[in-house]
Amino acid sequence: MCVMCDANLASIKRCNVLSAIIEMEDFREQRACIKFCFKLGKTATECYEMLKTDFGEQAMDRSQTFQWFSRFKAGRTSIDDDERSGQPGYSSVPEMIERVRQIIREDRRSTIDEVRMLVGISHGNCHKILTEDLKMRCDASKFVPRLLLIDQKQQ
Repeated sequence: MCVMCDANLASIKRCNVLSAIIEMEDFREQRACIKFCFKLGKTATECYEMLKTDFGEQAMDRSQTFQWFSRFKAGRTSIDDDERSGQPGYSSVPEMIERVRQIIREDRRSTIDEVRMLVGISHGNCHKILTEDLKMRCDASKFVPRLLLIDQKQQ
């Protein structure tokens, strides 16, 4: 029997849905259950109630369930997420780190926003470069290295 529906094993194999595994890292399994319920002719409300019953607190919320149900109704076959466009995650490009280092050397009183505007990166990435890659911290409105070298201490 399917965990989600009152279906026999043949129906499960026909739809290629394995909903017996309750442990999940993401909602992929629940999307498979939504697809299965759609193919059985259930309504979105019935499907949502089944998800709540079977998955408890880990169940998708109502709007997500209805959204995925609509996608399958419109002809979607994949249960995977769509590819997302946008800016990739943080990457410490050596050229970018060097540009930030040069700007700070020229004017230690530069703010993160000033530096990020000059370099063309986000505030968070600029802060990450300054604190993690360059090992600097903000001290009295200027950026200084965390550990001062001997010649820096003498200045």
